[in-house]
Amino acid sequence: MFRRTLTLGFILLAFIYVAKCLYVGWNNMEFGEFKPVATIFLLDTSASNRGLFDKQVQTILKISKRLDSEDQALIYVVTEDTYNVYNGVPHKLVAMREAMKKRSAIDEKSFGTAYGLALKKAVGDALRYKQDGYKPAIIILGDLENEGDITKQINWNTLPKNIKKTMQYIPDLTLAFLYAHPQKLDEVRQTLLPIMSDKQMIIASEENVDQAVRSFLEAVGR
Repeated sequence: MFRRTLTLGFILLAFIYVAKCLYVGWNNMEFGEFKPVATIFLLDTSASNRGLFDKQVQTILKISKRLDSEDQALIYVVTEDTYNVYNGVPHKLVAMREAMKKRSAIDEKSFGTAYGLALKKAVGDALRYKQDGYKPAIIILGDLENEGDITKQINWNTLPKNIKKTMQYIPDLTLAFLYAHPQKLDEVRQTLLPIMSDKQMIIASEENVDQAVRSFLEAVGR
């Protein structure tokens, strides 16, 4: 009888301990507020990027598939000029693929790359999305080589200053550079590292894109 009473006592104490742990854990648990994401893709459709184009399209679709139905996706193509070819929910994969393929066919002989103009447009979109309550992200898919009209290219000397100013308004901005040559990506990293954390600035050559996609989705909470 004494042994049975003792056993029941231990069971009761264990139950109370577990219940207390669950209560304390529940009360201290922080539930993150859902925040919609606006992802702006800058896709190089110039002739010099032709060999990587199909893989880059698949990367855009892979990321879009993992986004939420309340998120937004924008796609700009980057050649001698830059144009928005898709603007809407991220799960219309067929429409997104067709828009990119169609524009690529038009630009297949174009060798210019207006990366600077494209990034300027993307930052403008990011600022507007931030005002509407979205978490903005910009993904550049291309070799990052400056070709054609110099006024439309990225000025790597002024880029850090411009990004720093942008982050005053969008401190949670995520910026990704995918598919460029490792040497070019190292230049990007050294240029922007004093301004952005490694978590916010994601860079990857062709060989490391899959890992970069996972890092990007984690950075934006998806």
